[in-house]
Amino acid sequence: MRKALVVGINYYQHSRALHGCVDDAHRVKSLLERHDDGSVNFDVRLLTGTGPTDDVRRADLKDCIQELFSTDDEIALFYFAGHGYVEPAGGYILASDSRRGDEGVSLQEVVAMANLSKARNRLIVLDSCYSGIAGDPPTNTSVVEVKEGMTILTASTKDQYAIEDDEGGVFTALFADALGGSAANLLGEVTPGSVYAHIDQSLGRWDQRPVFKTNVKSFVPLRKVQPPIALADLKRITEFFPSKGWHFQLDPSFEPQDEGRTADMPRANPENTRTFAILQRYNRLNLVVPVDAPHMWHAAMESRACKLTVLGEHYRRLVEHQRI
Repeated sequence: MRKALVVGINYYQHSRALHGCVDDAHRVKSLLERHDDGSVNFDVRLLTGTGPTDDVRRADLKDCIQELFSTDDEIALFYFAGHGYVEPAGGYILASDSRRGDEGVSLQEVVAMANLSKARNRLIVLDSCYSGIAGDPPTNTSVVEVKEGMTILTASTKDQYAIEDDEGGVFTALFADALGGSAANLLGEVTPGSVYAHIDQSLGRWDQRPVFKTNVKSFVPLRKVQPPIALADLKRITEFFPSKGWHFQLDPSFEPQDEGRTADMPRANPENTRTFAILQRYNRLNLVVPVDAPHMWHAAMESRACKLTVLGEHYRRLVEHQRI
């Protein structure tokens, strides 16, 4: 089973209200609940604080976090958008009724609950100020307390604010974009590592910096989207390139169009043109490049070859070893 607790708090009784956290929580919930094809993904519990009659109290927030990490699941995911607070003793996420920063839920407790969980994979995602302190023990910030199976992804370092714009948190916008498919691999899988890479690359060196802490042997996909290439076509990569460094020889019979074809060139061969269509798809996905030619069309019409890129060789090995 895959469980997620998604929390977004705009309303605070004793501090400045926020504006985009509830919308962010709804967006994350919607993405986590279903894969791109509509099949069921996470079973999501949503907590939102929108006003005095719809708030998130500290006791309820802590109880829900404890319940999330109390069962033996494939993955337990905690997402929080709201105010954060940090002091020498550690960091906190604030509930609607927190009168001061240290009356929130301690991030040290959250990490401890996740570390003790029987869930095989635990993921904590925090879009709050100073959230990068999560996983750092208060007595020694050079050591990260992240046990096996745990991943922490935060919007900012322990010294930074998490920025909101008119549409919500900048971090969550990128997180949602990644879940939507921007961080998917060629199998259509979105993993915590690819999500972080997407966010990291999207934020400049002078912007808030995301923090990523993990201790896993392999990443579990958070969501699946439509892959950019059919699996059957991807698996043919070992048919076209049976060994490392192989060059696939082309000629004009692979090109379906007659434009640029001279009388002495062979005509288009239907079987070859179908193969060439797959090779061109590989090229668009940076799996294949033409050899000594600017484009695949030139490689075919000039009877040159194409070869695998480093990424292409990676996927060739995966297929060869029956990893996909």
